[in-house]
Amino acid sequence: MAVVPVGVRVRYRLTPWWVKVVVVFVLSRVVTTAIMLSFAARQLPNAWTGANPGYFDFASIWDGHWYYIISVVGYPSELPHTDDGHVGENAWAFMPAYPAVVRLLMLITGADFPVVAVVVSVLSALGAALLFYRLLSLLLPGETALFAVVLFCVAPLSPILQVSYAEPLHLLLLVGALYLLVQRRYWMMLPVVAVMALTRPSGLAFALALGLHVVYRFVRRRREEFPLGERISSVVATVFSGAMGLAWVGAAWAITGSPTAYTDTELAWRSAYIGYQELVPFTPWLKAAGFWAGNWGLPLPLLVVILALVVVGFFAALFTPWARRLGVDLRLWIASYGLYLLAVFFPQSSTFRLLVPLFPALGALAQPRSPWYRIALVVLCVAGQFAWVEIAWWVDGYDWTPP
Repeated sequence: MAVVPVGVRVRYRLTPWWVKVVVVFVLSRVVTTAIMLSFAARQLPNAWTGANPGYFDFASIWDGHWYYIISVVGYPSELPHTDDGHVGENAWAFMPAYPAVVRLLMLITGADFPVVAVVVSVLSALGAALLFYRLLSLLLPGETALFAVVLFCVAPLSPILQVSYAEPLHLLLLVGALYLLVQRRYWMMLPVVAVMALTRPSGLAFALALGLHVVYRFVRRRREEFPLGERISSVVATVFSGAMGLAWVGAAWAITGSPTAYTDTELAWRSAYIGYQELVPFTPWLKAAGFWAGNWGLPLPLLVVILALVVVGFFAALFTPWARRLGVDLRLWIASYGLYLLAVFFPQSSTFRLLVPLFPALGALAQPRSPWYRIALVVLCVAGQFAWVEIAWWVDGYDWTPP
C-alpha cells in the first residue's frame, strides 16, 4: 500500500470525529444514490410508478406506499377481509412513529410525501451513523469505530437508509437506546424506547436484552457495583420496554375491536407462502423450511440441518474474541433480537431487511486492521448493494422478492 504523507496523517488526526463520520456518510450516499438511479433508469411501469421514475418516487415504492397511505388517511377502524374470511393486508402492520413524523413535516413544509419521507430517512440515518460512532468509541479504538461506521454506511442493505421506510428512524432510536444502556442511564432510556417500539417491532426484543442485562449485573454485583437505584431503574426500563412492545397490539385491538388485529394482519403477509395459519412462536422458520424445500427442490431434512447450523453459528459467533470486545450489552441485544426473529418472523426476502438491527455486529467485522481486508470488505458490501436492489427493490414483473 502507498505511504501516506505525514502532513496528511496529521490533518486527518486533527479532524473532528463528527466531520469524518459526515464525510463517510455523504460519500456512501453518493454511491448508493448512483446505484438506485441506475435501476430507476430501467424500471418498467409497476404498481407504484410509471417507467423510469425519478429518485424520490423510486425510493417510495413497496412499503413506502403503505406509509404514504398512513400519513394521509391513518389506520382503518375496520379490518379488511379476503373472500374466504381471513384478515387481509392492511396498514396495521406498520408502526405509527415514522408516518407521524413524515405527516407533521408534510403539513409544515407543504412538500409531497416521497420527498419528505426520504429526507426524514436520510437525516435519521446520518444521526444513527454519528451515534453509532459514539457508541463504539466507548468500547473500541476510534479508528475501528470509524471503519465500523463505514461498513454501516456501505452495507448491502444500506440503500434502506435513503428510502421511504421506517428503518433509519428506528436505527437512530435503537443506537440511542444502546448508548444509554451501555452508560447505565436507564431513566433517560424510557422515552427513547417508547418511540423506538412504535417505529419498528422491537420493544419485546429490547425488553429481553434488558432483562438479561439486569440478571448479568445482579450475578456480578460483588465484582461490579449494582446500586439499588440502578436495580430499580433497570427493572422499570425492562418492564416498560416489554409493555411498549405490546402497545401497538393493544392499540389495534382498541380501535378495531379485534384482540388479534395486529397478529392477524401480520399473518396475512405470509399467507401467500403457507396460507393462513396461527402464530405459534418458534415455528415460522420450520414452516418456511417446508415451503422453501419444495420451492427449491431440496430435501427438507437438509434445509433443517442448514438452518440449525446457521443458528448455532450465529450464537457461537457472539463468543469470538472480536465479538467479546463489543462488551456484554451489545452482545445481549444481538442475541435477543436474533432470538426474537426466530420466534416470530417468517423468513423470505424481507428477512434481510429485518437483520439490519443487528448492526452492532459490524464492530466485530471492523476490527482486523489489514488494508486489503478492509478494501475487500467495502467492495463486497457495495457489490451487495447492487445485488439487494436487483433482487429485492427493483420491480421485475410479478415480483416475489419484496424488500
